[in-house]
Amino acid sequence: MNEETVRITRGPLSLEGVLGLPTKAIGIVVFAHGSGSGRFSPRNNFVARYLQQGQVATLLLDLLTPDEAEDRRKVFDIDLLADRVLFAKGWLEQDDRTKRLDIGYFGASTGAGAALQAAARDPSSIRAVVSRGGRPDLAEPYLPSVAAPTLLIVGGDDEPVIEMNRTAYRLLSCPKRLVIVPGASHLFEEPGTLEQVAEHALAWFQHYFRSGPHNGGVATTKESHR
Repeated sequence: MNEETVRITRGPLSLEGVLGLPTKAIGIVVFAHGSGSGRFSPRNNFVARYLQQGQVATLLLDLLTPDEAEDRRKVFDIDLLADRVLFAKGWLEQDDRTKRLDIGYFGASTGAGAALQAAARDPSSIRAVVSRGGRPDLAEPYLPSVAAPTLLIVGGDDEPVIEMNRTAYRLLSCPKRLVIVPGASHLFEEPGTLEQVAEHALAWFQHYFRSGPHNGGVATTKESHR
């Protein structure tokens, strides 16, 4: 397992991230953090470590510069965040370490909206998307255009977000699944709940990285309570 700090630059823009590369990786997942979180998000780092153990590489990236992160308008600027996700995708497609890997997105909270918008705007190489406690409604105009198989994971006690995800689910025309984790709040802080998120995410990415974007075998269940 190789993990290193990386800097992605384009003109004056420079974003910092952590690239985790297990040996014989089957694909790589870009994390789109929510509500101003960045590459040090403890929950996303937990999920990233779990994915790495399943031979899935990860890129935990600050989608905003330090100055931008202080501006609450930019924290909720889904168009800007989606631009940055696509910026990261382009970097992965050029870097010698990752350019041969299929790509997936993992979005948390508002980051899920950015990940889904990015997947719709440029579907090439994108094999799967996972949303944790996400706000897919923030990408509503783009949802019918998402082609990558999409897994929506929501906490069972996160009632407003459950309804947002159910609405988003109906708008998605790709292979899809909605999983509701009983007893979990928005941040999945309850014992064992974040582990369930990681397990579902790993199974989803492993399946679609190995079998390609058109195999819907994992997406046969509309809604699961686990």
